[in-house]
Amino acid sequence: MFYPSKLPTYTLSAAAAAEVLMIRSSSRLCLIVSSLVFAFWASSASNAQDWTRFHGPNGSGYIADGKIPDSWTADDEAWSAELPGGGISSPVAWGDKVFLLAADPKTAVRHVLAYQLSSGKQLWDKTFDSVPHHLHKRNRFAASTPCCDEKFVYVAWSEPQHTTVSCLTHDGDLVWQRDLGRWQSQHGFATSPMLYEDFVIVFDSQQARQLKPGETAGESKMVALNRQTGQMVWETPLETTNVCYGTPCVYQPAGGAAQLVDANTGNGLFGLDPKTGKMLWNMKVFRSRCCSSPVVAGDLVLGSAGSGGGGNHLVAVRPGEEPTEAYRVERGAPYVPTSVVVGDMAFLCGDNGVATCIDVKSGEPHWTRRIGGTISSSPIVVGDKLLTIDMDGKATVLRAGKKFEKLGTADLHGNVQATPAYTQGYLLLRSENRLTAIGPKRL
Repeated sequence: MFYPSKLPTYTLSAAAAAEVLMIRSSSRLCLIVSSLVFAFWASSASNAQDWTRFHGPNGSGYIADGKIPDSWTADDEAWSAELPGGGISSPVAWGDKVFLLAADPKTAVRHVLAYQLSSGKQLWDKTFDSVPHHLHKRNRFAASTPCCDEKFVYVAWSEPQHTTVSCLTHDGDLVWQRDLGRWQSQHGFATSPMLYEDFVIVFDSQQARQLKPGETAGESKMVALNRQTGQMVWETPLETTNVCYGTPCVYQPAGGAAQLVDANTGNGLFGLDPKTGKMLWNMKVFRSRCCSSPVVAGDLVLGSAGSGGGGNHLVAVRPGEEPTEAYRVERGAPYVPTSVVVGDMAFLCGDNGVATCIDVKSGEPHWTRRIGGTISSSPIVVGDKLLTIDMDGKATVLRAGKKFEKLGTADLHGNVQATPAYTQGYLLLRSENRLTAIGPKRL
C-alpha cells in the first residue's frame, strides 16, 4: 500500500462506518478496510511532518500536533523489526520510508537500512565494508543518524584514515560518496549530517588533546557539500580541542539572514553564514566537551557541555556581532542528551537520570525530578508529552508543562542510546538491535 507523505483528509459517516464493518468477511474487502482505517487513523493524527534529521525538525525534538500514549506494552506495537547489526543511530523518515544505520560490531561493516513505515517491512539493506577500530565503550560503528529529503538519504561514518559521506536514493542506489579525510578521536565517530537548502552540512570536529604516542591532532572544520553531487561547496576551519558531536541547527534572527549554529569546546557557541561558511560570531562559553546539539529558543541559542565525570553546564547565548551570555545552568545540565524547547520552557534530561524544566528566558527551574537511570538518548516532546528513555530501555512519559506530572512508563527491553522519532502518527524507537513502531496497526 502506498502511503503518501502529505495525507488527504478522510471523513467517515456513521452509516459508512457500519457498512465497512459489514463487509469484513470478504478477504479482498478486508484489505480495503485495512487501508481505509490506516489512512483515517494517520490523517486524524494530524501530523504529516517528516522527521528528516537527528532530533527532528531543525533539531528541536518537538512536534506540536502529534500524540503518543502515556505507556505501552509489546501488544501495542504496530510492528517491530530485528536489525542486521547493532548501533545507536536514530531513525529518520520521509513519507512511508524509515532510514537508519546498523553495523557489525566485529567487522565494522555498515548497513544503511530502509523500512516501510506502515508495515515494518524491510525495503533494502545496503552494506559497506569498513575497518574495525577502537571506540568508546558506549559508542558503536553505527552511531551517526542519517538525514533525508524527498529523493535521497545521506549517511556518514569514519575509520582512522577516512571520513565518508554517502548519498543514496530512496531505493538504496548509491549516488555519490565523498571522503573528508582522516578522523582523530579516542571515542570514535558519531557526527550526524543535516541539510540546508542545496547543501549537506557535516560538523567534522576532531581531537587535539589526550593523544596517544604517535598520534597527530586532527583538523576540525564545518563542511558543506552539494547534495546532488557531493562536491565541496565551502569548508570553514574550527578550533581543534576536544572532539565534539553536535548537529548544527538554523537560527533565524528577526529581520536578518539565517545562520548555521553549533557548539564545540574551542569556539564555544558559534554562528556561520550557511551559504558561504563565513564565521559570523562565536562565544567561548564551555569548559569541556560538547556531545549534545544546540537548540534555538526564540532569540537565544542553548548549548551544553560536560564529561562522564560531571561538571556539566548549559549556556544560553544571544547571537549577534557581539554575542552575550544570557544565563547558564550548572545543576541538572545534560552532557550527551540534547534539550527540547517548547514555547517559554526548556526541558533538560541529565545523563544521571534527572529531568528539569526551566524558564527559557531566565534559566530558572520550574521543577527538577529524578526519573530513571543513566540517559544517553535525547528527549523529545510530542504534543504535550515529554518522552525520555534511559540506557536500560526504560521509557518515561511526563507532561511537558511547568508542573511536574508523570504519566506513565514502558520498557524497550534492551540498550537504548538512540533518540526516538515521530512521524505520520508513528513513534519510532530504536534499541541496540531492534526498531519498533508504536502507532496504527494494519488489520
